[in-house]
Amino acid sequence: MYDVIIVGGGPAGQSAALFTSKAGKQTLVLDNGKGMTQRAYLKNHYGAEELEGNALLDVGRKQAEGFGTEFKEATVSKIEKTGESFTVETDAGESFEGRQVILATGANQALAEAIGVKTVPATEPRIKTVIDVDSEGRTNIEGIWACGTAGGVSVHTIITSGDGARVAVNLLSELNGERYVDHDMIKK
Repeated sequence: MYDVIIVGGGPAGQSAALFTSKAGKQTLVLDNGKGMTQRAYLKNHYGAEELEGNALLDVGRKQAEGFGTEFKEATVSKIEKTGESFTVETDAGESFEGRQVILATGANQALAEAIGVKTVPATEPRIKTVIDVDSEGRTNIEGIWACGTAGGVSVHTIITSGDGARVAVNLLSELNGERYVDHDMIKK
């Protein structure tokens, strides 16, 4: 069983995975490869030269994999609460068990709506609906969180990646029973 299953492997999902796996949580990212960042050209991502979205995703994936995140290309079709955990099913008939789920599904809220996660009208141009989250990133279903554009923040990759980290830190804080902080120091 995974500690955290993240649906969506764009900047928000990968950033959340980086934090959860670095914190020692067994993390799985399920991604269908159809996100907006796949088609993006970035000139405004802090700390990076101009680059294609795929290059940013490659770096993020390598970082998260370096801490143990598993990635699988899949389209999630169903999420069902089963006691204290969730069963996440894919279109290909695979199923995975996880204690917590983070939805980082970008502009597509069809899965959220199908499983009973509350959505609201979006304010971002070209985005129709977003997931209704509290200030920590929790949805109306305990154990399901949302981040990035799915969670209502701007589509800009720098913002969605930061929001993925924010929601992961909040999830980790809740699991650990105290505020989680991850701050590496330069070794002298």
